[in-house]
Amino acid sequence: MKVFGQFFRLYFIGATMLRFGIDKLIPQQRWPWYLKLCRATLFWLRNQHPDASDAKRLRMAMEALGPVFIKLGQMLSTRRDLLDDDYAKELALLQDQVAPFPGEQAQQLMEQALGGPLSNWFDDFDTAPLATASIAQVHTATLKSDEQGQPQKVVLKVIRPDIEKQILADLHWMETLAGLVALLLPDGKRLRPKEVIREYRKTILDELDLSREAANAIQLRRNFEGSDALYVPRVYSELCRTQLLVMERIYGIPVGDIEALEANGTNMKRLAERGVEVFFTQVFRDSFFHADMHPGNIFVAKEHPEDPLWIGIDCGIVGTLNREDKRYLAENFLAFFNRDYRKVAELHVDSGWVPLETDVDEFEVAIRTVCEPIFNKPLSEISFGHVLINLFNTARRFNMEVQPQLVLLQKTLLYIEGLGRQLYPQLDLWQTAKPFLENWMQEQLGVKALKRQLLENLPYWGEKLPQLPDLLFNNLQHAQQIIPTLERLSAQYHHQANRRQRGYFWLGTSAIALLATLALPWPAEQWQWLGWSVVIGCWIPAWWFSRR
Repeated sequence: MKVFGQFFRLYFIGATMLRFGIDKLIPQQRWPWYLKLCRATLFWLRNQHPDASDAKRLRMAMEALGPVFIKLGQMLSTRRDLLDDDYAKELALLQDQVAPFPGEQAQQLMEQALGGPLSNWFDDFDTAPLATASIAQVHTATLKSDEQGQPQKVVLKVIRPDIEKQILADLHWMETLAGLVALLLPDGKRLRPKEVIREYRKTILDELDLSREAANAIQLRRNFEGSDALYVPRVYSELCRTQLLVMERIYGIPVGDIEALEANGTNMKRLAERGVEVFFTQVFRDSFFHADMHPGNIFVAKEHPEDPLWIGIDCGIVGTLNREDKRYLAENFLAFFNRDYRKVAELHVDSGWVPLETDVDEFEVAIRTVCEPIFNKPLSEISFGHVLINLFNTARRFNMEVQPQLVLLQKTLLYIEGLGRQLYPQLDLWQTAKPFLENWMQEQLGVKALKRQLLENLPYWGEKLPQLPDLLFNNLQHAQQIIPTLERLSAQYHHQANRRQRGYFWLGTSAIALLATLALPWPAEQWQWLGWSVVIGCWIPAWWFSRR
């Protein structure tokens, strides 16, 4: 029965792609004979949308295939380093249009996760969902009381039933299709479909674990505790499970609702700039950033519209950067906007993003060729996200390995940049970010950085300082034991070297005597026996010393 279900799902995927003409994206000359035969046998499945563009047909096919393919398309829409703009823009229109499952079933799943009836913890549970997505569904309730004894409005997010089985089955067939795409498409290698599906597998399986999302939200909330830039709702971790997330309910304006924001008197310029500041603070101060900041996950507080506050939810996907990545990234941005392409090339090599044997001169020329035309625009119109895309695309020609943390960063930057310019089209992203990057670099490389590193290492040094006399004594004692051995080895080496030198002397003398015997005119032939005697007499000690 399970095999039959998998076969039916494969047929449904294939039939849907044929009905939307996805097979037309592959040049016919690249089809192997067995696929041509298979396509001919499915003659009743024809392209039903011949007038639509290739990108639109791909988007409609993904919508028809369901939530797993929809989320893949949403992820691909941010990968403009892989897809052309028309495909990226079309896939960005994908929305999770998933029918809700019954609220009574959601309640039953929540009670199974908590190990008891919801009435033990909540009042006013609403069986009508507040929001529905491809992986989870959200309901509202009132927490009985918090530490201050006050009821708290909360939302309960629960994983859809049996979604994991569907995801794993679809991922299996996606991996098979990725192999065909790599084989059949002319630029299949450049698209790296197998790597994309591996990245997607990790991302979507992480989203199935709501305890991970809860931990991410707690970390992000702690990082911005007391901030007037970003608010992250409180998570009730004692009630969270792998299948259930309980979080404070927030009331705000969706960041994409421009009319509502303007009606509330929001300072749009400040709101856009604050989004950029929030992003760079997460990346360079905290090394921990919300990597799914699309408009559906961002709200704006209604209070204080003149100094707007961002509200971030859905922390299932986060990115991290180590200190070296942050430094190289900041230096890359600064070098690029200073048009120092030599520095950009050297940074890619120094960071290990491209092989050490890369020709830096050739790499510099390639970066200049691709990036210099960008500066024909005013700085306020330059896209940070496209700067990264151009840099990474150029570096890939020089065998740059895929950096997952940089892919997430690029995706998030495109989100923030798009949001910022949607809110305030005149936003100068570079003018907003440059002081932040320069201050961060000064803190990392200046006197402040040295002082901070000393203070950070001081507890470790303080812990090891009492052990220093013992370590010094043990090393000296060990050295005394090693010195006789070293002296003996040195004497043996010199003895053998002297023997080799004497061997070389006698061998050289033998060679000279041989040449003299064969080449020089002797006064009498009977004297030649003397020359051969000298040759043999020199060769014997040379052989003797070389053998010992």
